[in-house]
Amino acid sequence: MFPDILDLIPQRPPFLFVDKVVDRTENSIKTTLKVTGQEDFFKGHFPGNPIMPGVLLQEALFQSGAALMAGRAGGGLGVVTRVQNAKFKNMVRPGDVLEMEVQLTESISNAHYMKGTTKVDGKTVLVIEFAVASV
Repeated sequence: MFPDILDLIPQRPPFLFVDKVVDRTENSIKTTLKVTGQEDFFKGHFPGNPIMPGVLLQEALFQSGAALMAGRAGGGLGVVTRVQNAKFKNMVRPGDVLEMEVQLTESISNAHYMKGTTKVDGKTVLVIEFAVASV
């Protein structure tokens, strides 16, 4: 059994974008988020054609990365310091389940480099590379 996401990261609703940890190893984590359609951001993005904002898709991967880093030596609060090569390939709508995977590719001192992928029904929604600093 994996720890509850609330035990791993400091974010709380309404700014929590991970429901559960599905798998976790030393250098990777798989998480999910069920998008209900009741989230506040859908009220304005976009009325009549609700789409989850790309910045929140990124945030969900950042939170997954934070859950991966939780409890590691030299851990602490992770602050995103770089985002690169973000590619948005599909849209996320109410009822979708985000299947997220983050891999730690390198750590140097308090800097951690990661790659993340989000899929819905097996189709890639987002791929991204990002770095965080433990503070």
